[in-house]
Amino acid sequence: MKNGVYSLLKAKYLVDQGSAGNWRFIVFLIVVAMLMIANSHNYEQKIYRIAALENEVKLLRSEFVDRRSQLMELRMESTVARKMEAREIFPSRVPPKKIKVTEQEQQNFWQKLWQ
Repeated sequence: MKNGVYSLLKAKYLVDQGSAGNWRFIVFLIVVAMLMIANSHNYEQKIYRIAALENEVKLLRSEFVDRRSQLMELRMESTVARKMEAREIFPSRVPPKKIKVTEQEQQNFWQKLWQ
């Protein structure tokens, strides 16, 4: 057992005969470790990008709500009347009247002929 631990510490398995298989396995482990590290970095970048996009969506949504409230204020009748007074256009004092249009019956050829 003492020789086994001693040979492991001296890394004799890398220089003895038949060590080519050991080297291939070590290179394979290094490549897998590098792929795992690259994958985790890529994953973290995507997470940061998602978080940034979510923050941007929140900002845009709050700006949308703000602009919509400003638009509603500008569309109010009192605001429009106040802005038109600066141009000397005043609201009417007489309320509007509803106009009803009734269609006249279409006369066919025989009705026009007998008139």
